[in-house]
Amino acid sequence: MARLGLGPGWSCAFANDFDPVKAATYRANFADAAGHFHEGDVWKVSEADLPGRADLAWASSPCQDFSLAGARAGLSGGRSSAFFGFWRLMEALDDAGRAPRLIVIENVTGLLTSHGGADFAALGAALGARGYRFGALEIDAATVLPQSRPRVFVIAAREVPAGLVGESPFHTRAVRAAQAALPAQVAAHWVWWRLAAPPARNTDLAALLEPDDAVAWHSPEETARLTSLMGPLHRARLAAVAGRAVGAVFRRTRIEDGRRVQRAEVRFDGLAGCLRTPRGGSSRQSIVVVEGGRVRSRLLGPREAARLMGLPDGYALPRTTTGALHVAGDGVAVPVVRWLARELLEPLLKPAAAMAAE
Repeated sequence: MARLGLGPGWSCAFANDFDPVKAATYRANFADAAGHFHEGDVWKVSEADLPGRADLAWASSPCQDFSLAGARAGLSGGRSSAFFGFWRLMEALDDAGRAPRLIVIENVTGLLTSHGGADFAALGAALGARGYRFGALEIDAATVLPQSRPRVFVIAAREVPAGLVGESPFHTRAVRAAQAALPAQVAAHWVWWRLAAPPARNTDLAALLEPDDAVAWHSPEETARLTSLMGPLHRARLAAVAGRAVGAVFRRTRIEDGRRVQRAEVRFDGLAGCLRTPRGGSSRQSIVVVEGGRVRSRLLGPREAARLMGLPDGYALPRTTTGALHVAGDGVAVPVVRWLARELLEPLLKPAAAMAAE
């Protein structure tokens, strides 16, 4: 999805994924995959496998990889994760004089606060030690898509044009707090990247859904079971609907009176909740439609999930529902990448003279 977001102006020299479902999906969607795609453990990739000098190296590793500090002793220990497999390749490329001009590390917002900020500081120290300046942007896909999906994008570059430094709405409170907590020697490498907000989103959840008569709805008993899991606030939201309303329902485990209780939470703000990989029944979102006092519900479909990630309908998904939802829920929102590339990454790659002329 990062490649789709970057767009046709970019060419992919090398790609890697350990997951066979995602690997098969990549091959199904990119005809040139045979020439550059590697399926398997990133630790089995060597610097010699990577051709030339790339403009950009992009890493979207599993969120649990970011235990850089604490029990893993920062970058001095715990080198078994996918992120460390990626980072030792960046170090090897640098040693060979082929370091990428830009590095983007995309992850969940917890990266900013894990281990009290020590993980984020360790990441910044690693980038700074290799001559990169870095900064973070917290971008919610809801700015461009009807899905609440906040993610952190750490952008690192060795050349920092003054015109790309400044204020941004994506310097959120969490980003500012993470930067303020950096040790002085790490903060010296920090950059406040300038990135304007994209045009206001002009579509909502309902616009991306299949027609009512083209989907399988829950039985009245199943819908009743779902609504029975709602607390008073969410039941009141259902009761307050006048006319027709389309909402998203997510099941969560809450602690109430010292007990773990499963709750269904509904939202009618035109957004879906953050898509997740379907490792459990509660991770798959439901759609609820209230019309004329009648409540209907159903599960979110694979193609609908793909649309919520900004994937075109022509994008080939795995044939199984679980596989398709896994690919969608574990990806990066395509329009977010496109905006980031157009407004920041591509300008960073322009020669200084061209930047000055603009």
